[in-house]
Amino acid sequence: MCNEVCITQTKTKFVILMHPKEFKKVKNGTGHLTHLSLKNSELFVDVDFSEHRRVNEIIETYDSYILYPSKDAINLTKKVPESQKDMAIFVIDSTWSCSLKMLRESKNLQALKHMSFDAVKLSRFEIKKQPSDYCLSTIESVLSVLELLAKHNKEEMSSSDFEEFLNPFKKMIEYQQKIISNPLSNAVRFKRKKER
Repeated sequence: MCNEVCITQTKTKFVILMHPKEFKKVKNGTGHLTHLSLKNSELFVDVDFSEHRRVNEIIETYDSYILYPSKDAINLTKKVPESQKDMAIFVIDSTWSCSLKMLRESKNLQALKHMSFDAVKLSRFEIKKQPSDYCLSTIESVLSVLELLAKHNKEEMSSSDFEEFLNPFKKMIEYQQKIISNPLSNAVRFKRKKER
């Protein structure tokens, strides 16, 4: 999957905040793939980021937002925030319940303005059931944000950048479907692993 990553340079800084359960569960999840795909990104693993030195440094330095739907969120589909500073967007990579806990524990994240967008695409995450139609994986959400920022002339990206951005995600789904459709080879692989 890493061979499929096309590194994209953005003006906007993206900060991926990953829950430890997500980190332990899978090493090639969509949070990791998003981070690998964005040159101007950082990834941190924790639940409470209140005292996290680097996170607080980014919040102080940039015009910072958190990608999270709420009634007061700035809707990127309709407008983008205007600022003299460069923008940083924090993205939580976790389940919805764990995301709520991360927000509840992290006092510095609670103070950030929310950002959202109108979901017009369905998730391609076919083997994972999303709680609602508007729920997208981390990499799909970031792609939607980038497309909207480009539409508002806040990012300069080509159509090929957008097309290639999901390549590692598509490869991951292809691989997972191959494993599911061939349970016998999966069982043999598991048996060999146990024998080692």
